[in-house]
Amino acid sequence: MAVSILKKRNFGTETLTQKTERLKEALKQADAVVIGAGAGLSAAAGFSYSGERFETYFRDFSEKYGFRDMYSGGFYPYDTLEEHWAYWSRYIYINRYMDPPGTVYKDLLDLVKEKDYFVLTTNVDHCFQKAGFDRNRLFYTQGDYGLFQCSGPCHPETYDNEETVRRMVISQGWEIGEDGGLRLPPGTVPERAVSPDLVPRCPRCGRPMSMNLRADDTFVEDGGWHRASERYSEFLRRHQDMRILFLEAAVGYNTPVIIKYPFWQMTAQNRKAIYACVNMGEAYAPREIANQSICIDGDIGEVLKKLK
Repeated sequence: MAVSILKKRNFGTETLTQKTERLKEALKQADAVVIGAGAGLSAAAGFSYSGERFETYFRDFSEKYGFRDMYSGGFYPYDTLEEHWAYWSRYIYINRYMDPPGTVYKDLLDLVKEKDYFVLTTNVDHCFQKAGFDRNRLFYTQGDYGLFQCSGPCHPETYDNEETVRRMVISQGWEIGEDGGLRLPPGTVPERAVSPDLVPRCPRCGRPMSMNLRADDTFVEDGGWHRASERYSEFLRRHQDMRILFLEAAVGYNTPVIIKYPFWQMTAQNRKAIYACVNMGEAYAPREIANQSICIDGDIGEVLKKLK
């Protein structure tokens, strides 16, 4: 049965508590759980890209260029690669190599660790892996802040960037604490550029490296990406006729074709499946799967605590 994506509704008059209890029961009864996670999950964990966190690490860039959030700074056309990588090294470090302050990801793991689960996510910060999720049950479809690729690209490989990123942020005057946090010594004004020898370049063609993020048609789907895709497809094949819970966690409408629409379709094709959507202000399901859906309009962090 085809699902009409134009006929989405937030069904029912149930209370938040009633819906949460239904989701708790669905988790209990499920043979398998597929988690679809969007940017709202990391935001709930404390990874804000604006406000105090932005000002803490990017005040110098903000004062010079006037942007007020990390995304804007990430797309800014800097005059030099040295300044570009000064910005991006801080960006990568705090969002990939520091842990989020909240417990959202660990709370989610507590709910599914005894189940047969798989995670499909558009997030690129690897918070799932840092929280203890099995790396073989994760598919990061849009890339990884922790990987470089050739900007050409001249070949379909990626490269771990942690050591290079650490050297970049330290070269700007930042210190990395024992807890992994990034801080400036008192009175230090950070450099807004890295030295030319730290600019990453492709080991094959010499072009500047770029981030392994799906922003255009240069995105590299390396061997690890394809293996994760195959594991996800195999997981779906093994459970296609079973009681499967499609748990959509804080997924918006920026890229609905990756998680949201496929979850709707797979739920419609399996009468034993349950689709659960937890999202603040955007908890919907098509009328065709209304009887198989649990839509919770609420903060994902608070809902996870109630489920525990």
